[in-house]
Amino acid sequence: MHRGLRIFTLALWVATLAFGQPRTSAAATIPPTGTTTVLLWPSGAPGAQGNEDVDKPTLTIFLPKMANATKTGVVVFPGGGYQNLAMEKEGYAIARWLNERGVAAFVLKYRLGPKYHYPVEFEDASRAIRLVRAHAAEYGIAEDHLGVWGFSAGGHLAATVGTQFDPGNAASSDAVERESSRPDFLILAYPVITLMDPLTHVGSRINLLGDHPDPARVRSLSAQTRVTKHTPPTFLFATTDDSTVPVMNSVMFYEALVKAGVPAEMHLFQHGGHGAGLAAADPALRVWPDLLAKWMRERGYAASMP
Repeated sequence: MHRGLRIFTLALWVATLAFGQPRTSAAATIPPTGTTTVLLWPSGAPGAQGNEDVDKPTLTIFLPKMANATKTGVVVFPGGGYQNLAMEKEGYAIARWLNERGVAAFVLKYRLGPKYHYPVEFEDASRAIRLVRAHAAEYGIAEDHLGVWGFSAGGHLAATVGTQFDPGNAASSDAVERESSRPDFLILAYPVITLMDPLTHVGSRINLLGDHPDPARVRSLSAQTRVTKHTPPTFLFATTDDSTVPVMNSVMFYEALVKAGVPAEMHLFQHGGHGAGLAAADPALRVWPDLLAKWMRERGYAASMP
């Protein structure tokens, strides 16, 4: 093999191993027409290291045209290894899918590594939940019908807020900060769950915690270790041949949920790899969103398709 080609192939392999998904184009990050995008902190995000777009976490709001009969909202966390965000495939497309079922959707653009490390991403996710809950009446949703849906590293972020929430700061002068950050349900698609070897996605851990993280923090941010009876009901989807995020991430979280007595449902498919999104073009995988829709309807979180 030509030396230059070998170098290119190796670089591509390392990028895939570290980050799991390709970079999204600039155009894919532009919010769709008809949506509204708001800053999580209008006066500037805490810990911001600049004033560029990457320093400003936002929420893009998708409200359904059909009646939101169940008064449900979902905050969506796209994946991308804590370095990129798959905003179209795992963000805007998901919001449109939810809207079609009468569910309000809110796509989070959170800050990323290597510029930002924990707890910044966690703070962005928690703030997004609080903000939506604070404006629930405006968005036509109920405060106790607010879930989160995360993909890959976004699934880790969702599992983290689902296991490390708080009731809000009642003494805060900021009405948003007085709200609870606890989701009412979790949807985790091929999620990163553990940050511990050998089953973690190394790129996500490096981007979130740096090259040499404290082992105690690695354990505390491995979501399977933080599940309690108060963890929200959870739906999990993954594929067995996922070579980016080992399927045992989903299995260990499911096992922890069952042990804690938390309602949980998990669907594992033999083939499909990583980063399938809604998998509309995959005959084997495209049924998984239907299974999710059924789960949501059974729990009163979604309406049937018109």
